[in-house]
Amino acid sequence: MTTLRQVAAISALNLRSIPQRLGPSLVVVIGIAGVVGVLVSVLTMAGSLTETVISTGDENRAIVLRNGSNYEMASLLDTVAVQTIMDAPGVARTADGDPAASSDFIVPINLTRKEDGALAALVVRGISPQSFEVRPEIRLVAGRMFTPGLREVVVGRNAQLQIAGVELGDRVALRDSEWAVVGVYQSGDAAESGMLTDVTTLLSTYQRTLVNSVTVLLETPDSFEELKVALTTNPTLSVDVLREPEYFEQQSERIAQLMFFVTYVVTTIMAVGAFFAALNTMYSAVSTRSVEIATLRALGFGATGVVASVLTEVLLLAVIGGMLGATVAWLLFSGNVISLGGTLGSIVTELRVTPVLVGTGIAWACTVGLLGGLPPAIRAARLPVATALRAV
Repeated sequence: MTTLRQVAAISALNLRSIPQRLGPSLVVVIGIAGVVGVLVSVLTMAGSLTETVISTGDENRAIVLRNGSNYEMASLLDTVAVQTIMDAPGVARTADGDPAASSDFIVPINLTRKEDGALAALVVRGISPQSFEVRPEIRLVAGRMFTPGLREVVVGRNAQLQIAGVELGDRVALRDSEWAVVGVYQSGDAAESGMLTDVTTLLSTYQRTLVNSVTVLLETPDSFEELKVALTTNPTLSVDVLREPEYFEQQSERIAQLMFFVTYVVTTIMAVGAFFAALNTMYSAVSTRSVEIATLRALGFGATGVVASVLTEVLLLAVIGGMLGATVAWLLFSGNVISLGGTLGSIVTELRVTPVLVGTGIAWACTVGLLGGLPPAIRAARLPVATALRAV
């Protein structure tokens, strides 16, 4: 009998006996399902948020921050610096001849989520009048645009879906005043998760004179290097110049690194528990079937067949657990819309459980199963035939 046929015969015998060990087998399946469920769920959240943030950038735009600032709210630029940036070579012009640039001032506020009443971070972005030429993807879908000089805001569609008290006609508290919600906009990216208003009015309300960033529309995508050289070599400025996709990619990496770290720490701890469950279950299975294994060895079945049969059983349980965990994650999370606060404010995104994430979860399940099943499999192969048969 060939080794392959031996493996198939013993594996089939093992699998038929699983119902007799249903309890311990379920412990393995449920333990691994928990590991995979958490892994797939958090990776789905991290991946969806990252994709939403990255999609915000446009190759034809550049963002200018104070040198050394990792994100907009950590940056401050005075009026002289702003004017110098807007007049720099490589910046496109509007039909009126003005620089196609927006100096932005950002204010984080906390509002109540509709779903659970908890507080959620939201960004109110003060923008220049030319901002809509710089960001043509922003389009009004309800109400009207805010009027410069008045305490009015327009709210992103995603934010309106998630946050209470931001419907048309509602009033939002900013500093010691109330601002009217007069419109709703869509942009198809992370910017849709906040509010927009006039930058001068917002600065006046918060008694500030410095903005956080300047976003410019480039004459052509190739104009970026010309703009960057002009600004970074100007002795009166101390700024960093980034293409928008580069800036948002950096922000998404910070989100992803944090969530991936938490994910793998939590799932590794859970995986250790699942590993010991698999280890105990397979040791128990080998112990209760020691006579059977010894008899097979006495009949001429090799050690390879015994090892493979034990590993086949535990890997089958692992795959079932992995598929169960991935299915639960898909049912609970795929298609849901969530919001998460961060340096960009509250980012709203739709969760998507992809085949790649399911495959990652099942790979983890097989790894845990393999590590948990290997020691008992080796023990079974080394089981002395004569010693086991004396127990008959």
